[in-house]
Amino acid sequence: MGQTGCAKSDLRDFLITRRARITPAMAGLAAYGANRRVKGLRREEVAMLAGISSEYYTRLERGNATGASPSVVNSVADVLQLTDVEREHLTHLVDAINKDKSRKGRGGRSRTGSPKASATEIIRPNVQILIDAIALPTFVFNRTLDVVAANRLGRLLYSPMFDDPIRPANAARFAFLGGEAARLFWPNRQQLLTDAVAELRAESGRDPYDPALIHLVGYLSTQSEEFRVRWASHNVRKHQSGIKTLHHPLVGPITMPFEKYTVSGDEGLIVQTYTPTPGSPAHDSLQLLSSWDGGNVASEQGAKSKSDLGHRSERSDVIDDDPAV
Repeated sequence: MGQTGCAKSDLRDFLITRRARITPAMAGLAAYGANRRVKGLRREEVAMLAGISSEYYTRLERGNATGASPSVVNSVADVLQLTDVEREHLTHLVDAINKDKSRKGRGGRSRTGSPKASATEIIRPNVQILIDAIALPTFVFNRTLDVVAANRLGRLLYSPMFDDPIRPANAARFAFLGGEAARLFWPNRQQLLTDAVAELRAESGRDPYDPALIHLVGYLSTQSEEFRVRWASHNVRKHQSGIKTLHHPLVGPITMPFEKYTVSGDEGLIVQTYTPTPGSPAHDSLQLLSSWDGGNVASEQGAKSKSDLGHRSERSDVIDDDPAV
C-alpha cells in the first residue's frame, strides 16, 4: 500500500473509533428514538457540531484530508472530545496525508520502501557517558521501544528482558512474546500491553511509514492476537512520568517513581530514569542491587547479553503497575 493509502486508512479508522465512543448525551444532543443504528454519534451529527457540511466530514472520515485546515481539524477534535495526545495524533495523520499529496503534486515519490530507518540504534558517546553517570536505573528507548542503551543498574533491574538473544532488546516484543518470563516480569501485564500499544500507535501517527515501526507492528501482528486486538483499537497515549512497583528476587518489591525526558539533538530518543527518594526503602533496595556483582557489569551501548550481565541469579522479576514501559 502506498504512503497516502496507509495514512488514509489510519485516519479513517481513528475517526470512526473516536466517533463511536461519543454518545449524543455526551455531545449535548437529544437522542430521538430508541433504535439508533450507530453506537455513537452519526457522521451528520459530528459535521453539524463541527460547523462543516456532512459531505465534508464524510470525505474526511474516509481519509480524504487533503487541504483540511487546522481550524477544521480542531473543530472535529473538539466534537470528538479528543485528549491532547489524540489531538496531536489526528494532526500528525492529516499532515502525513497532505505532505505526501504535496510531494506527489510536485512529481515526487512516496517514501514507502525507503531504506532509511528512523529507529535509532546507535547513541552518541556523550549520551552513554551521561546515563552511566546517573546512579539510578536509566534506559534510552527509541520510538519502537528498543532499548538502545542502559546503564549498569538498569540492566541489572531489567535483566530478564536482556536475556532475549535478539538485539536490540525491545520492551514491546518482550511483553507480547516473552511468555512466562514476561508474565513474571510484568504481573500487571494486560494493562501494560494495552498502554505499550497505545504508545506505539501514537508514534505511528508521527511517521506512519517508519520502516522500523512497520516491521515491528507487522511482526507482532503475525505473532500475537493480543497485539492485533489492541492495535485495531487505535488508542493513543504517552507516559512521561508515573510510579512502578517492581519485584526482584534478590531485593524484593520496589515501588518508585520514574521520569522520561527527551535527548536534545537525537530525535526519537527517550531517557527513562527511576527516581526513588534518597533514604527510602526503594532507594535502599537499589543500593543493595547495585552491589550484586561487585561492579563487574561494564556499561556499553545497547542491551547486553547474558554473559555480559555476569548473572548470579536466574532472573530479575519486574511488576509494572504503571502502564508506561
